Amino acid sequence: MVANPGFPKMTPQEYLIWEEAQPLRYEYLHGEVVAMTGGTIPHNQVAVNLATLLKAHLRGKGCKVLTSDAKVAVSEQGPFHYADVSVTCDERDRAARQAIRYPCLVAEVLSPSTEAVDRGEKFRQYRRIETLQEYLLIDPDRFSVECYRLNERGNWELFQFPLEDSQVADCEVELTSVGLKFSLTLLYEDVELLPLG
Repeated sequence: MVANPGFPKMTPQEYLIWEEAQPLRYEYLHGEVVAMTGGTIPHNQVAVNLATLLKAHLRGKGCKVLTSDAKVAVSEQGPFHYADVSVTCDERDRAARQAIRYPCLVAEVLSPSTEAVDRGEKFRQYRRIETLQEYLLIDPDRFSVECYRLNERGNWELFQFPLEDSQVADCEVELTSVGLKFSLTLLYEDVELLPLG
């Protein structure tokens, strides 16, 4: 992500109209627009693998599985973020054209330039979405998935997959928001991981 201090502040409606005509994707936060940058090949592979697992599992269940070209709106006034993968099963998103508002699951694949924002500001904003049940942070360079899950007391709990490298082969990721379990190795299928060190 790259900040764009040269752009004037915009209302959410101005942003949505303006951004549709842009060759690049821009997120919107507090009236400011932020250009989105491309990711690495492993980043893309992990996102595609997750979207593929979700789509196969949710086929015919009335859910939308979306990738990084779809915006997630925290509210009608924004912020508007591009999540790497998001899922909505809410009828209110059925006819959505510019952004979904009621996701149950949002996943971000980490990169050095976005990790702090994904863990901090984006997660703070996503937590305002009433329907969100799980937030995933996935490291594309090593076997590591963090799942923040909203519990029955309204608190966000952290579940890590795996806790140690020795657990990778037997590790199964569970996404309760969509009723899906899958092997961690499927998420990283065909991904060249960085050597440990």
